[in-house]
Amino acid sequence: MTTKPRLRAGLVGLGAMGRHHARVLRALDGVDLVVAADPGGDPHNALGGIPLVGTVEQLLEFQPDYVVVACPTALHEQVGLKLAEAGVPALIEKPLAHDTPAARRVAEAFESRGLVAAVGHIERYNPALQSMRSRLEAGELGEVFQVATRRQGPFPHRIADVGVVKDLATHDLDLTGWVTGAQYRSVAAKTAHRSGRPHEDLVTVLGELDSGVIANHLVNWLSPLKERVSIVTGELGCFVADTLTADLTFFANGSTRTEWDAVSVFRGVSEGDMTRYAIPKREPLTVEHEAFRDAVEGKDAGVVTPRQGLRAVMVAEAVLESARSGETRPIPAA
Repeated sequence: MTTKPRLRAGLVGLGAMGRHHARVLRALDGVDLVVAADPGGDPHNALGGIPLVGTVEQLLEFQPDYVVVACPTALHEQVGLKLAEAGVPALIEKPLAHDTPAARRVAEAFESRGLVAAVGHIERYNPALQSMRSRLEAGELGEVFQVATRRQGPFPHRIADVGVVKDLATHDLDLTGWVTGAQYRSVAAKTAHRSGRPHEDLVTVLGELDSGVIANHLVNWLSPLKERVSIVTGELGCFVADTLTADLTFFANGSTRTEWDAVSVFRGVSEGDMTRYAIPKREPLTVEHEAFRDAVEGKDAGVVTPRQGLRAVMVAEAVLESARSGETRPIPAA
């Protein structure tokens, strides 16, 4: 019996997110984390004796089969291009890069070499959103009318180089297109700077998708309330996905008449049954790593492609441009 060789993985960045990638990689079936690179060392003691180097060039000397990039966003382009030039597949944390031209260069560098690459839009691997997407594809909501998301909480001190749009709103901009199978046609946005930092810390977005679906997003890191909610409303009711708890609930349009007038006015005449689905709940980061591992092995794993990551950066920049100009910004078709 022939044993399949284990993949050799590398990791760039051992900060707040990198330590979690290290934890998952060390436990991932069929994979050995053989080296990590971070000039700042291993502040969270995530490696457990695995070799640590200071540069990407030193990491490449270990000949990894693929590399996970979890360094600051401003360095994604630099690191991604080095890996592509070396012919090494990469899973790059979202956003793909700090702006659209850089994201395009990274995407084209991997595509032109025929290399496997993916972007870490982890919400696509959340059990609640995966179940929601499957049910939408099966037509359980009928025609979709609106997607509304709320993503708010305290300031994450790990972030220094981007604002709330590129750090957090990119989750919602990506998942909205993913669950609906549509793309943004235009966005209008307002931002605020309340914490004294150079980057925005609050944004509201109103968008229109090419399918006619209306989307709106509330995102901030100013709130003591931590909330991650996605609501999709359609002709048969609405789905509510709580990605903190990975719960998915369906609120059906009602078919039972309410004769008690006071309750009818208060609760709404179309309120129907509410169902919370029992769904398997695996850690999204682990599922994301399994998908990328499978993609490196040549399987059709449904990873988030660099081209899709580029699209998320384009929409995020349109949001920022709209906030600066006060005008609705059209978004070119992919």
